[in-house]
Amino acid sequence: MGKIKQQRIAEQIKITTSSLLLYEIRDPRVAGTTITEVNIDRELQHADIKVNALGDESRQAEVLEGLKSAHSYLRRELGRRLKLRKVPQIHFHWDHSMQQVLEMEDLLNNLDIPAEQTEPSEPTSDDSTAE
Repeated sequence: MGKIKQQRIAEQIKITTSSLLLYEIRDPRVAGTTITEVNIDRELQHADIKVNALGDESRQAEVLEGLKSAHSYLRRELGRRLKLRKVPQIHFHWDHSMQQVLEMEDLLNNLDIPAEQTEPSEPTSDDSTAE
């Protein structure tokens, strides 16, 4: 199986799972959850789904617990909608990259960089007028 097939199935899983979380899962624990990335192994047996709650790191345990309780429904719907011969096991992981981006942005905003000072150019004397 090629890498292109893995990427295509991973993208389909991302889109379908996002849609399910947005429109069909009514659990308030997963409200506002965003799927940031899906990685699938070469044999298409396991899918690692990274999620985040719109930058709210305090909801990590709550969101993962809600996704754990919706796991069987999500997997069943993925199989039905994607028409895969074998639906991969899905594993949800918290994506810390949003927090890292916010921390990096904060660091960059708080840098104290002095303005660059330019030296005035010195006038050059014209050697042809000295004769």
